[in-house]
Amino acid sequence: MSLDPQTRDRIQSLVESNDVLLFMKGDRQSPQCGFSATVVGLLDQLIPRYATVDVLSDPAIREGVKAFSEWPTIPQLYVRGEFVGGCDILQESYASGELHTQLGVAAPSASSIELTITPPAAEQLRRAAGDAPAGHALHLCVDARYRSRLTLQPPQDGGLVAESEGIALHLDPLSADRADGAVIDLAKARGGVAFQVRLPRAPNVVRPMTVAELRQRMERGDELSLFDVRTPGERDTARIEGSVLVDAEEAQRIEALPGDTLLVFHCHHGQRSQAAAEHFATLGFTNVYNLEGGIDAWSQHVDPSVPRY
Repeated sequence: MSLDPQTRDRIQSLVESNDVLLFMKGDRQSPQCGFSATVVGLLDQLIPRYATVDVLSDPAIREGVKAFSEWPTIPQLYVRGEFVGGCDILQESYASGELHTQLGVAAPSASSIELTITPPAAEQLRRAAGDAPAGHALHLCVDARYRSRLTLQPPQDGGLVAESEGIALHLDPLSADRADGAVIDLAKARGGVAFQVRLPRAPNVVRPMTVAELRQRMERGDELSLFDVRTPGERDTARIEGSVLVDAEEAQRIEALPGDTLLVFHCHHGQRSQAAAEHFATLGFTNVYNLEGGIDAWSQHVDPSVPRY
């Protein structure tokens, strides 16, 4: 497609003004498609700050950037003015360590991963490995929400191996970043014992807040910040008095707040705001809440004058 000069200049200016720039659907706190969420997850593992452009809010940029980069899909990542790629390429370059290099971050290696397996856990793992089919190995997977899982499966290309107590654990690159410093132990469970994986890199937990609790806190005059992560159109339809809409500029302001600031996030029903709250918890904020049921619950149980939609 052809690209009009004005749109080209706008895109060029954005690319030149930001060392790391992601054209995506939604924003860093609330990705609006799975591919964008995947790339945000990769970048969040590697660097604390980067700029994003929500192509959904600007149709000219949405179509124009495809012509600008000669790449047909969104998201698209630029690093120091150079187009790096879309979701598939970024996943591959993350696994190979190339993305780390492009961003100036040390790639994980087996020697850089510290794992501790307690002797009782090591004994159980040896038994499990001894019963495994030929060609299988012990794997530790840690997902984006820091949920861990120990499995027996064949080794994977691009994986890393860490050792403790003579036990070799295979990890994919994303899990390796999240699992650094992990302690694997045994804990009592119903019917016996189970493996327990403690992850020091896990973000602070996002706690739920009911609309009744929010109302009480607001009536008492508690010091809190209420953030709305919906779209501007939704906010025009209904809003909670005293809330602030989160856009790219507001997100930067939040990041600069003290780490113990009481942050409450809301959306329509609570799903998008949970993701936003988790994002700020990963940045080190220790007092983060998600409003259960979102503005819809507020309208039903606190303030019926707020329209439902």
